[in-house]
Amino acid sequence: MTTPATHADPWPAPTTTGPLDATVTLPGSKSLTNRALVLAALADRPSVVRRALRSRDTLLMAQALTALGARVDTGGDDWAVAPLDGAIPGGHAAVDCGLAGTVMRFVPAAAGLVRGEVAFDGDEHMRRRPVGEILTALRTLGLSIEDADGALPFTVHGTGTVRGGSVVIDASASSQFVSALLLAGARFDAGVDVRHDGGPIPSLPHIEMTIAMLRERGVAVDQHGGDEPHRWTVAPGPIAARDETVEPDLSNAAPFLALAAVSGGSVVVRDWPDATTQAGDALRDLLARMGCRVTRVDDGLRVTGPPGGWRGLRGLRADLHDVGELAPAVAALCALAQTPSQLSGIAHIRGHETDRLAALARELGALGADVEEHPDGLTLRPAPLTGGVFHTYADHRMAHAAVIVGAAIPGVLVENVATTGKTFPDFAGFWSGLF
Repeated sequence: MTTPATHADPWPAPTTTGPLDATVTLPGSKSLTNRALVLAALADRPSVVRRALRSRDTLLMAQALTALGARVDTGGDDWAVAPLDGAIPGGHAAVDCGLAGTVMRFVPAAAGLVRGEVAFDGDEHMRRRPVGEILTALRTLGLSIEDADGALPFTVHGTGTVRGGSVVIDASASSQFVSALLLAGARFDAGVDVRHDGGPIPSLPHIEMTIAMLRERGVAVDQHGGDEPHRWTVAPGPIAARDETVEPDLSNAAPFLALAAVSGGSVVVRDWPDATTQAGDALRDLLARMGCRVTRVDDGLRVTGPPGGWRGLRGLRADLHDVGELAPAVAALCALAQTPSQLSGIAHIRGHETDRLAALARELGALGADVEEHPDGLTLRPAPLTGGVFHTYADHRMAHAAVIVGAAIPGVLVENVATTGKTFPDFAGFWSGLF
């Protein structure tokens, strides 16, 4: 794993002194990279994941799949993957999930498809993130799993085959519960028929991403719709190998495009796709509603902030249920806006790397924001902000919120800015270079 750059802790976030003009090339999407790695490991022959994101989460995924017997060459920008060969080397393996929800939730199904025992664990906070629903579903589908209380640590006893069939889950805590079953479902003897029974599913674009990637590999996926909008069926069969070129991580674009809004300048994100299933594409609409000008250009996507920068930002009333990962960056901009904001539909982000709603209310409030926490969102009203320490709770999106506020308000000190390495190696150095 790459060694992260060393920065002062807490790290002084740079502040703009006028409009910034920058062009940014982002690393690849974590969501696309980790799904592509899982599908490559389950495919019928070797393939390549091109422009893979190199970050803690994706390297943990590569290491997890290697532990199961796949071969993942992470030496260059393009990662060659040889599929699982049916048995775990030595019969025993340990998977470190770190803080990667995709590793904790996507890999157990793959572990059932090889012979051997796989022990899963992760960082301390990861032991509090929900996974019990997946473990129960996988048992229903034929896997043997040992766990104490529906959380890490747990052990999968793989036999090389998974029966599959029908299963009902409550995916209201995470769309990853559905994606985890769909990704491996074609390799189950009977495929998989997944029905959701519970509250609204968050982050639906991530399920659309999973389905699109499966279909690109020749897998038959039925999105039932109609009277059964929350049912998905994957037919059994091979997963065709496919060389995947990973799009830029559009959620990671949030702080950079916010920098245009804060400074009143212009930021171009290169290679913004014309069509995508990434949740980050919603930034185009959200920033336009806050007073920014959003345009397509030859290089990608340009956002130009309002005259006066953050002093010209409008508040926002938005349901972020499908794009909850954008909530920290959007909340930071709303704390700087000149009219009130209401962000709703995001109760599920309490179960991310930290309870993001509580953390945002606490940290923005500590800097002077008039912020009110609700069960499923935040209300923010205009108030003068000041500098101070902004705690990140080992959450990269919290660090993004901190640097956005710091770009407008002098004296913001970001605790553990290195946590951004989860999806963007040396984010702090790159961010500073823009100033």
